[in-house]
Amino acid sequence: MFIRTALAALIAVAGSAAAALDDPQTVLQDPMGSGMWNYHQKGLLGDPADIRFDDRVVLRAPASAEDSLNVPLLVDATAIPDVKRIVVSADYGPIPHILTYYPEQAEAKLALRFKIDQATAIRASVETHSGSWHIGSTYIDAAGGGCTAPAHAYASDDWEEKLGEVHGRLWSASGRARLVVDHPMDTGLADGIPVFIIEDLSLQDEDGTPLARLELHEPVNEDPAFTFYFDAGALPASVKVMGRDNNGNRIRGVLSEGELN
Repeated sequence: MFIRTALAALIAVAGSAAAALDDPQTVLQDPMGSGMWNYHQKGLLGDPADIRFDDRVVLRAPASAEDSLNVPLLVDATAIPDVKRIVVSADYGPIPHILTYYPEQAEAKLALRFKIDQATAIRASVETHSGSWHIGSTYIDAAGGGCTAPAHAYASDDWEEKLGEVHGRLWSASGRARLVVDHPMDTGLADGIPVFIIEDLSLQDEDGTPLARLELHEPVNEDPAFTFYFDAGALPASVKVMGRDNNGNRIRGVLSEGELN
């Protein structure tokens, strides 16, 4: 009787362990040990039923930010099939939401720069079209202050004339598109300077079909710069850049093969 009871208990424990592995909520143990992740997860993603940390979502960034106003970050979720959007965020940022990327016809991979205010975990939350979420994380040490500093653009007398100018180029053979837009991207956290940011930015083909789309937030760097990735040879000869900032200013430009202008 004792052996039968013990065996039954062992089977029950094994069954519970197997059920736990199948339940995404039970395996969601933050590898960064951040005290803010659960709070931001609900604020940015809601409370999805299928969510887990996933090593296939790769974030590449410096271990320490040398320039808190321009921190490079590469997000690579190409190992996740059927990606719908990627939400990039900072756990300990005064404004945690950095941007949301909709790859559309591009790969689920994006290079960007952003402002950092203190040492923090950085997240890339990847949603698939089926509704599952896959979270990648990295940690960046920083002295801080990037989100509260005024833009450098105001030191130039002609910054308004350059506002919204688009620079960049295409590398069609390798499937890359590089884009820079002149804009101060004010967070609203510097004294006396209101929020002034690009909110929407997209790449389109000549017929207006979206190739990739971004929703930007305050932590994106001044004169925001992005690299988009496509299948080799998939880019058209020229790509339209369309966008708008929160003051209604329109952004228009064209990317093509050739030198970055």
